[in-house]
Amino acid sequence: MTVYGTSAARDRQGWFLGLTGPQLLLVLTAAFPVWLAMAVGRWLALVVLVPAWVLAAVLVCVPVRGWSAAQWIGVLLRHLIGHAAGWTSWQSKAAAGRIDDPGEADLPGVLAGVVIHDGPPWAGRPGRPAIVQNLAGRTWAATARIVHPGIGMADEEERDRMGAGLAELFEAASGGTELHLLALQVRTVPDDGTARAQWTRDHRRDDEPELSHRIHAQVDAAMQGAAVRTEAFVTVVVHEDAVGRSARRAGRGVPGRARILYTTLAEVEARLLGAIGCTGVTWMNSADLAVAIRTGFEPGDAPALADAELQSMRDHTVAAGVPVAAAGPATADTTMRAYAHGDWRSVSTTILLPRRGVRMGALARALVPTRVGERRSLTVFYTPISPRAADRSTGRAEMSAAMGAEMRRKVGKVERAHDRRATQQLRETDEKLERGRSLVRVSSALAITIPAGWDTADYGRRLDASVRLCGFTPLPLDGSHDAAFAAATIPLGVGLPQRRTR
Repeated sequence: MTVYGTSAARDRQGWFLGLTGPQLLLVLTAAFPVWLAMAVGRWLALVVLVPAWVLAAVLVCVPVRGWSAAQWIGVLLRHLIGHAAGWTSWQSKAAAGRIDDPGEADLPGVLAGVVIHDGPPWAGRPGRPAIVQNLAGRTWAATARIVHPGIGMADEEERDRMGAGLAELFEAASGGTELHLLALQVRTVPDDGTARAQWTRDHRRDDEPELSHRIHAQVDAAMQGAAVRTEAFVTVVVHEDAVGRSARRAGRGVPGRARILYTTLAEVEARLLGAIGCTGVTWMNSADLAVAIRTGFEPGDAPALADAELQSMRDHTVAAGVPVAAAGPATADTTMRAYAHGDWRSVSTTILLPRRGVRMGALARALVPTRVGERRSLTVFYTPISPRAADRSTGRAEMSAAMGAEMRRKVGKVERAHDRRATQQLRETDEKLERGRSLVRVSSALAITIPAGWDTADYGRRLDASVRLCGFTPLPLDGSHDAAFAAATIPLGVGLPQRRTR
C-alpha cells in the first residue's frame, strides 16, 4: 500500500519544549510574582501564587481543539465585540437596490477586498481570463475549471506518477519567485439532473417503445438520489512583491501584472495536463467566475443557471449567467458555530494530516453528501517555501528537538517512540532538502452547506465523523466559519491568513 504524508511535520515548531515565543513569554511573565515572592521570603504568599501560576500556564499551553484556552477566550471576546458593533451581519448592494457597476464584486467578510478584472487577451487563447485582485492580501490570481479522471480506478504506479507530477510542480515553484499559492478545490453536490434531462430531450426518439420509455424513467428515478456531480477548480495566486517590478516592464497596471501571471498559468497548465493527469484545464472569465461564486454561496441556484446556460446555446436571446455584482449572497451572518449566507448555512473544519500518513484519495468519503440538498466542498492550499526559508525552518526545528532530547535525558525521562520518530523525521527532511527537494506548506478547509432550516449542529457532527472515518483528525473552526467557508468553497484563493514565506 502506498502511503502519502509520512514526511509531514508541524508548520510552526516551538522554540523551547514545544512552546512558541509568545507562549514562553506569557509563562515567564506569569511566573514573575512567584520569583519575586521567593526573593523577598514571602513563603506564605507562594501557597496562592504557585497554583495561580500553574493555572495560567495551563490556560496558555494546553491545547483545546487545536487552540489554547487563552486563545479561545480571545476569539470569544472578539466575536462578542464584533456582534455588538454589527460587524457580523452583512447585506449586499443588490438586496438594497444600490448596484452602481454590474462588474464590481460585492462579497462579504474576507472577500470584501476582492476585485475581479477582465484580463488582457492571451496570445493563442480564446477569451480573456478573469484576474482576481485581493487588495487586503496584495495578491493576484486566476482560476481554472479542471477535469480529472480521478484516482478511484488508478493503480499504485499511476498514483505515484500523479504525486510525482505534483511534487515537480512545487519544486519548480519553490525555485522561482512568482507562484505564491496554489489552491485545489473540489465541490460535490447531488446531481439535480438538469444536464441529463436536456440530453434525454435532445436524443429521445418518437418511435421509442412504451416499455423502453418506462424502464428508462425508472432507471432515472433510481439514479437521481445516488448521482453526485463534482466540479473541480485550481487557483493560481501570485504576490504583488513578486510581480510588481516585472509588471513595470510589461505594461504596468492590471494588464502588466496579468501578462506576468499568464506565464505562471501556462507553466501550471502544462504540468496539470502532464504527469498530474488532468484532461481539461479552462481558465475562467469573469462571467464563468461569477457563476462559480454564486453557486458557492447559493447551491440552490445551480439548476436554474445550468438550465439557462443550456437554453442560451439554442436561443441566444436567453440570458445566461449572473452579473459579478450579484454573485454574492443577499445577506450573511457570522455566528460562533456556523455561517449563514442567504438561505443556506455552512459549517467548516480543517483537517490534520495523520502522523503515519494516508493513502492518496483517502478523503473521498468526506466529500460524499449524505442527503439530497447537502453540498460539501474541500480546498487544499499549497504554499511553496523558498529554499532559504525551508533551511532556516528545518534548522530551528532540529535545534528545538535536540534541546528537548537533552533536557529529557538530564531529568531522567525515558525517550518515547514518538520523540525518536519526530527527531528522525526532521533528519530525513534535512537530507531531502540537501538533495534539492522542496518544502511545501499544506493547509486545508472542508465545509458542509445545508438549507437554513436543517439542524446545523447535526450536520457538523456528520462532517467530523466522515473526516475521522477517512483517517484524519477534524478541527472545527469555531469563531471563523465565515473565513473558512470562503477558503473551502469560493474558488478565489482567499480565506487563509497570509504569512510571509520568502
